[in-house]
Amino acid sequence: MLPAHSITATVLACAAFSVAPVAATTYSMVKEYYGSSFFNEWTFYNYYDNLTNGDVNYVSAQNATAYQLAYVDSSTNHAIIKVDNTSTVVYNNKRNSVRITSNDSFAVGSLWVADMYHVPYGCSVWPAWWSQAPLWPQGGEIDTFEGINTNTQNQMSLHTESGCMAVSQNQTSTLVTSTNCSYASNEDQGCIVTDPSTSSYGAGFASSGGGAFVTEMASTGISIWFFPRAQIPSSLSSNGSTIDTSTFGIPVANWPSTGCNVSQYFQPQNLIFDITLCGGTWFTADGVTWNATCSGICYNNWVMGSGSDYNDAYFEVGYVRVFSTQGTNTVVPSGGTTASSGSSPTTSPTSSNSAVALPHDGVWMAATVLALVGFFSSAL
Repeated sequence: MLPAHSITATVLACAAFSVAPVAATTYSMVKEYYGSSFFNEWTFYNYYDNLTNGDVNYVSAQNATAYQLAYVDSSTNHAIIKVDNTSTVVYNNKRNSVRITSNDSFAVGSLWVADMYHVPYGCSVWPAWWSQAPLWPQGGEIDTFEGINTNTQNQMSLHTESGCMAVSQNQTSTLVTSTNCSYASNEDQGCIVTDPSTSSYGAGFASSGGGAFVTEMASTGISIWFFPRAQIPSSLSSNGSTIDTSTFGIPVANWPSTGCNVSQYFQPQNLIFDITLCGGTWFTADGVTWNATCSGICYNNWVMGSGSDYNDAYFEVGYVRVFSTQGTNTVVPSGGTTASSGSSPTTSPTSSNSAVALPHDGVWMAATVLALVGFFSSAL
């Protein structure tokens, strides 16, 4: 995985917003990760973090269960994915954590929903809920949720091969950091949109009861919605087997195919949860982002020593559900084919101890200058 890079300026692309409506589509559920079987169809990375140079060891499924770092809470049926918060880490050692990747991948024409009650946060903590194709960057990457330290807002982004641009974005967020999605541009910054809601990450997310993240990978574009608990649409809260995106309203982030042909730049995506610690340039002692939110030296003052600093470093997930455009099945089994297309076999997902298919987990701003668009079209 490429290291993270500090971004010292924010580009606000006012012209990136469009009054064109996001196309509504009906989807049918094809996959559910829930309850006691939640972890059955995921691969645990089982290696140290050689992807973002974080100070964690990603444990195996067996050890995740033994150490209670990945388990289903029997009282709620919610899945817990966490950083070790009980061990004392001595110098030169890493703290245990979890990274899991779905065995199946999901082709264009898919939509996935992650209902979460808590997301990891705190000094040195870098969590993400995202997806990538087995070969990176050829198949693209979608970062639905990404946080850093004690920040209060979620960051969303795409990372692709060269040629994918954010153009005519129809979204509610005006916080656009960059519009070039290419991994080869701006040190793999990606095309970034920040959610203006302070309930989209961290303590604000937890205090509002969490919420639902919805990611749509359609041929017309990629869209992400975030709904705080009290605003989750009935089509999601009712646990229906079909959903209609017309009930969702305008997404918080949108990358239309007008600037980035989704079918060209995105191959079937494996879904990923991970939590790393430190890693990336903003965690250095002289990093602007680090100094704005935390003190001391990331590894020495946080990873080392008692684990009590990581009591909030966990995901609590109600469910993950995947939907396909009605009348299709976009599930690609590990080493298999898309059920609806009969295409040739895709490359199977990365094995749990492999360092290939190295993604970029997304890049956070070292200094963020947030500007607001002066006006919107009434259609927005």
